[in-house]
Amino acid sequence: MSLTPDLVALCHHDVTDPGPDGRFTPITDEQYRTLAQTLEHESHGEPLWVFAYGSLIWKPEFEAVDRKRATAFGWHRSFCLHINRWRGSHEQPGLMMALERGGRCDGVIYRLPDDDRAAQIERMLRREVSAYENIDAVRWLPVKSESGPCRALGFWVGATGERIVSKQPLEQVAGILARACGHFGSCAEYLYNTVSHLEDFGIHDRNLWRLQHLVAEEIRSIHQEALAPQAR
Repeated sequence: MSLTPDLVALCHHDVTDPGPDGRFTPITDEQYRTLAQTLEHESHGEPLWVFAYGSLIWKPEFEAVDRKRATAFGWHRSFCLHINRWRGSHEQPGLMMALERGGRCDGVIYRLPDDDRAAQIERMLRREVSAYENIDAVRWLPVKSESGPCRALGFWVGATGERIVSKQPLEQVAGILARACGHFGSCAEYLYNTVSHLEDFGIHDRNLWRLQHLVAEEIRSIHQEALAPQAR
């Protein structure tokens, strides 16, 4: 990989959490519980799988009893979610990944334990979705794994609204990812973790591989003085 931990470290700086964006409606505890119970009911008692294509691969934060590679056809990874919190700021907004229509996305499915599944789903909802306007981006996906087809729960799938900025050139995306940082860390760190962990699963996403190279070059361009001693 062109993008290295040393380059990623150059992108980090301390940022104070600005708090929730006032333009969006926070989800209440009752709404989280209701949605989690609804999704659990929609599983119809079958094994409940979660489709991970980004940070859920390397930081799932839920219990899993099984995992395997799987493909979601008709979707692809895209850094299209505009953020000014978490890994971005109001001064330097960032971009996070979502699934957009078209192509295919190779990822990993995790199976939740059969007991207390609604509570596990609620944990993921609280992590992934904080605004009521984005609830529709939580949906069931048909996926295909080595053991055959199944349904899996996906997050930030087909999201719409003012936060979605689609079809940006990779060079433009790279410029944003190389600069944006929030109280959760930098966008460059997010990209590095995603690409490296995909590779651990034997998954090579060509767009992300190209993107990590562009981000690495952009970081070198921004931080020439800091990197100069290393070149000697």
